[in-house]
Amino acid sequence: MNDRSKPRRPATFRLDDPGVVVTEADETSRLSRATIQITPEPDPMALPVPVQAALPARRGFPWGTVFWSGLAGLTLLGTGLGVVHLIEDLFARSETLGIIGVAFAFVTALALAVVIGREAFGLARLATIEKLHARAAAVLASDDRKESRVIVQDLLKIAHQNPQLARARATLESHTGEIIDGADMIRLAERELMSPLDIEARRLVSSAAQKVSIVTAVSPRAAIDVLFVFVAALRLIRQLAYLYGGRPGALGMIRLLRHVIAHLAITGGMAASDSLVQQMLGHGIAAKLSQRLGEGVLNGLLTARLGLAAIDVTRPLPFAALPPPKLSDLATDLLRKKEDEE
Repeated sequence: MNDRSKPRRPATFRLDDPGVVVTEADETSRLSRATIQITPEPDPMALPVPVQAALPARRGFPWGTVFWSGLAGLTLLGTGLGVVHLIEDLFARSETLGIIGVAFAFVTALALAVVIGREAFGLARLATIEKLHARAAAVLASDDRKESRVIVQDLLKIAHQNPQLARARATLESHTGEIIDGADMIRLAERELMSPLDIEARRLVSSAAQKVSIVTAVSPRAAIDVLFVFVAALRLIRQLAYLYGGRPGALGMIRLLRHVIAHLAITGGMAASDSLVQQMLGHGIAAKLSQRLGEGVLNGLLTARLGLAAIDVTRPLPFAALPPPKLSDLATDLLRKKEDEE
């Protein structure tokens, strides 16, 4: 054993001593034996915080919005003018028919106003949840205590309509004044409020995947498979949105479906393909199942992947304190059910 391998004895020194040199951790220069080398540890507060890249803002005049707005306005004007002419013709034939026509027009206008109000409320609720998700992600990065309190209050307002979260709301409110860090407050809110909802969301996704797998395995025509998968996907997205506090209408479902597909294409396309291949090869589906049953399992896995993307979109908080559900767990449950049926 040479001298360089012997451990250095403890010694006292002064920082202003000429023999003391402060170097960086990655510096590879060779120092003399009489030199004392000090490598400062990195400050955790000075480390870079990973921040998600913001989507580029759209530029240019919104011609698409102008087109659809103008088309909707012309359609409403045409419909209104047609109704006016119809009522005038009814009054020309008989006063009784005219009154009946006015009553039907009033009922139709009232129902349209209610439908528009519901659609506007649903879109506003979805926008609130999306903004809440983004604000919570920002607080997890910045550790803003004041903003975390506001986010928790907004979460409690959304969760107030769910009786299943009564005990979780009481627990969270009792610990609100004890938490100092903003990020810890968001994590506590996630553990208390999102944990029971995540369990129910996983059950919904697993149930939808099993139904799709069974129906597409026994269905005689491909058109029926496509229609059932589409309806099951819409129903699953609506159930998840209602579970996490959203109230989507028809327009809200279109917007939500677009966000889910975009999220699936951007963040989960490759992961879905890899997981599906691993499940198919790892469990020997080709050797164990028939062709139709294998197609059913594959459709069920695709439905489960869509459900996981819907959870990420409809959930008001990002996954920080709780682990996100994985496709492998749902696929294992699905494959186990298929093996039991055999």
